[in-house]
Amino acid sequence: MRSYKFLILLFLIPALTGMFMGCSDDSTSSNKVDEYAELVKYLEGEGGDFINTYAPAIKSADAVKTAMTTGTQYIIDIRSAADYATGHIDGAVNVAFGDLITHVEGLTTDYETIIIACYSGQTAAYGASLLRLLGHDNVYTLKFGMSSWNKDFDVWSAKCLNTYATQFETTVNAKGPEVDPPALDTGKKTGAEILRARVQEVLDAGFIGKIGAADVVPNASNFYIVNYWPENHYAIGHIQGAMCYVPKADLKSTTYLNTLPADKKVVVYCYTGQTSAYVTAYLRVLGYDAYSLLYGANNMIYDTIPASAFSEAAIMGYDYVTGN
Repeated sequence: MRSYKFLILLFLIPALTGMFMGCSDDSTSSNKVDEYAELVKYLEGEGGDFINTYAPAIKSADAVKTAMTTGTQYIIDIRSAADYATGHIDGAVNVAFGDLITHVEGLTTDYETIIIACYSGQTAAYGASLLRLLGHDNVYTLKFGMSSWNKDFDVWSAKCLNTYATQFETTVNAKGPEVDPPALDTGKKTGAEILRARVQEVLDAGFIGKIGAADVVPNASNFYIVNYWPENHYAIGHIQGAMCYVPKADLKSTTYLNTLPADKKVVVYCYTGQTSAYVTAYLRVLGYDAYSLLYGANNMIYDTIPASAFSEAAIMGYDYVTGN
């Protein structure tokens, strides 16, 4: 009889152990943070909601030039070391894109404005957006990049094209339904901690959130295309299948943010690619597979673009210095 009871115990102990372990696992699971929800709540609340309020943060070449003698401005040039040596704004410091956060947070002077310059304004916008999301609200980008400083750096003129002018449509395309958002797994608990981890991940990956019109327009059905314009400009014409998301209004959790699919490439386009780069960085931090359409509508419908057309008038012809 004693051996029989012993055999029963041998069977019961593993079962009871599994039961308690299961309870323990359930408890841990129930305490798991919904990181996406926490991050959005933070960004739209005490995080400042930059994308839906102030973005884009851009300064013209004229404004940057005027502030150069005040001592309140700090200029970062994120172009390659070779291109920086060929010519840069006097006083600008060459910083690798991946070092932006550590460099800015390592500054010992409290500058009124920090300007980030690149070739066209698009990569700088992507990086500046990440810094702004972290609370560095004195960071701006040089409008049109070094192309606006002097014609010797102009990469913009060659990108002003009408390649897809006959392929735009005026059909009003409905936004998609609300869907499950991306799943984030940084292991952090609070919105601020999750943000910091996600921004670092996006920065470390480099500006991979970019795509050309030639890859998008002929294959529009492969993407979820966000036309980031006011509705009246959207009505004039847009990429086939593109949906209008009104700037500073439609990418909130209380409006249409959750209509963006987590399982499809999301392409955002604006007039110049600068604003869309700001937005794309934000969406990538949230976990979306987002891309900014390079040079925006300037690269597709230049002659009929409804706003922000690049022209030679944007090139100021300012002096620059060479060397390291």
